[in-house]
Amino acid sequence: MIVWLNGTHGAGKPGLPATDNFQHWPPWRPLVVETARRILDYTGGTLVMPMTILVEQYWRQISSGLAQHDIPDRHFVLHADQDTLRARIAGDTVLGPDSPFRLRYLEPYAEAARAWLHAEAEVIDTTYFTPVQAAQQIAEAVKS
Repeated sequence: MIVWLNGTHGAGKPGLPATDNFQHWPPWRPLVVETARRILDYTGGTLVMPMTILVEQYWRQISSGLAQHDIPDRHFVLHADQDTLRARIAGDTVLGPDSPFRLRYLEPYAEAARAWLHAEAEVIDTTYFTPVQAAQQIAEAVKS
């Protein structure tokens, strides 16, 4: 049974287990796989998933889950140096400058990049790219 508590923010719905990142919730990773599988079944073609995953174990769970469903994946990491990342975050007019949430993940990204992430993916250095140029490079890589 599911008890559905509907209502707007602040109405008094019970919260979820405390975490600094929803990716730490155990059901999140299999839900990513199941959601991707169902969307692909519905739409066909190629599904582009813009998502940061910095915990190696989480990436392994997701990629092996996709493989269990015979879903091929091309793993790209969009990389920029720390100064460029900080400048982009500070200049973001959509989410606001100096986002504490995004700034908090700069060092974990750098550590993951050194430890495993860059070895597990095709790295696209976006330091001097526009988003359109990065997308074009990825599209070319996927075609080949």
